[in-house]
Amino acid sequence: MPRRGRTSLPWGLLGLLGVLLGGCMQTTLAPSSQANFTPRDRQQLAHPPYARASIPETYQRHIVDYQRRERPGTILVDTDARFLYYVLPQGKAIRYGVAVGEEAMAWSGVATVGRMSEWPDWIPTREIQERLGPYPSRVAGGAANPLGARALYLYEGGKDTLYRIHGTNQPEYIGQAISSGCIRMTNEDVIDLFDRVRPGATVVVLPPSRGGWAGGFRS
Repeated sequence: MPRRGRTSLPWGLLGLLGVLLGGCMQTTLAPSSQANFTPRDRQQLAHPPYARASIPETYQRHIVDYQRRERPGTILVDTDARFLYYVLPQGKAIRYGVAVGEEAMAWSGVATVGRMSEWPDWIPTREIQERLGPYPSRVAGGAANPLGARALYLYEGGKDTLYRIHGTNQPEYIGQAISSGCIRMTNEDVIDLFDRVRPGATVVVLPPSRGGWAGGFRS
């Protein structure tokens, strides 16, 4: 789990990016599919050790119009709206509901996907141990692991930021600002995203609003 971070781009520039997110769009629900599940995915998620959550339709996976100019394959996180967008060709994107970091611990800026892992182990940082622990020094991958089914490791300047886009064993918090800074997705959604993303992909995380703009693709 991540440490408290910093913003890599000036707030003014990131605020301008947020302004460009405004506007109406029509959305089409893309039903969840298990077609890309591995045998281990099916085994781990058949009877997960956490309560199944009813995700509001707003935060379920949708294909939406996308009015910005990021290249296909880019990930953009709208922190205010609790949405993650995977950019598709021809002005479309897949929109996923996410949980984001609490304001004091939220990271924002531009990073790249430096590493990708299936059913990753979790190694709690010293800060996490001091603030939320004690935890074991390493938690083996699995459905009970806080990182869930997949993790995308965010790098900045060739170094691990310690921030991740990952699954969760607490799907009931999707749509909230609750995490220690990472971007959480349902396990089903992070598996879907993982299969689309390529190492080196650009990740843009917009900061929380500071009153100057209202981010988000509100449909």
